[in-house]
Amino acid sequence: MHRLVTLFRLITLYNALAHLGGWRGLNWSERLALPLLALLWRQPAMSWRGHVILALPALILHLIFATLRRRDLDPRRQLHPGRYADRSIVRLDLPARHGPVPALHIVPRGGTQAAVLVTHGSGCDKTFYAWRLVDALIARGLAVLLIDLDGHGESSRPQAFPQMVDSVADPLAWLQQRYARVGAIGMSLGGAVLARAIADGAPIDAVALWEVPPRLRLDARAYRQVQIQEAIAIIQWRMLHLFRDGAIDHVIRAWQTSGIRATIGTWDLFDVLDVPGSLRSLALRYPALPTLLVYAGRDAIVPPPAAAEIAALANGWAEYHLLPFASHISLPIDLTCLKLTTDWLQRQLSAGSGSKWHQSSRIQAPEPLSYRNRG
Repeated sequence: MHRLVTLFRLITLYNALAHLGGWRGLNWSERLALPLLALLWRQPAMSWRGHVILALPALILHLIFATLRRRDLDPRRQLHPGRYADRSIVRLDLPARHGPVPALHIVPRGGTQAAVLVTHGSGCDKTFYAWRLVDALIARGLAVLLIDLDGHGESSRPQAFPQMVDSVADPLAWLQQRYARVGAIGMSLGGAVLARAIADGAPIDAVALWEVPPRLRLDARAYRQVQIQEAIAIIQWRMLHLFRDGAIDHVIRAWQTSGIRATIGTWDLFDVLDVPGSLRSLALRYPALPTLLVYAGRDAIVPPPAAAEIAALANGWAEYHLLPFASHISLPIDLTCLKLTTDWLQRQLSAGSGSKWHQSSRIQAPEPLSYRNRG
């Protein structure tokens, strides 16, 4: 009997901690969390040694209970097309030179004059752990355009060069026709493509680049080591915020994507995109393009020498940040990175930021009649 009481003591303790931390996906009862904890911890139980022995089995049972209880808590539903209290989401196929670009156009309720294009990393898609970033941008009054890069997600085209650059430049031009000010966030490969598109003349008012490698040189063995290092680096308390929005199984499933369809390998693609060359081109612009560069101190894909190379290229014209606690995988979902970037974009895209506003009408509805709408 004491063993059973001890087991349920620990289960209720884990549940109470999840409740206090606001991690709904790890919580199987909010209303009863503290009363059950108080009740069971008054009952006779095993020694502290017994508590230690049963800690792991109790944690496993707790996670099973929480997963079953929160099976409907799927954060990806926040990105389904529809009208919500604070936003509207429309699924679009944007016209581009090499074929339609699948996109989600997300507009704050009441409209806005500023929008942000988001380009994802290699092997991901437009919704890959994007719900928290979208929430942060919408909260700051910015519309969002999530797109699938060529060869990823719903895109019908393979990853190819230079077509991939055009398929980022054209959505930027689409936004420029509808908003007074346009910014962008590019992650890793998406950042490399975005930087090249801007260097080649794509119009934009501000750009944030996250963890973009200057180049990639990884053989099969090195790539396996990188995967192990990144898997270890992402195991940290900072990532528990994901469970505020989703149950364990849904947070894990959000990792699943369609993979990459390519006519050019990712390593070769980085070579032809020439990230250092793109940054040198941006550095020569006058007036200077507001540029934010954010890198991770525990990044196994962009090691310290590569990050230092980018910092040197940014010196004197761009804003550079190195977040020591983040890794390549965790940076795009780290709350510090999200706040840093979205606050910066809000300042750059506000009416009084100093750059000249483009002539365009204030957008009121997210669904343009001239473009194919799906979903």
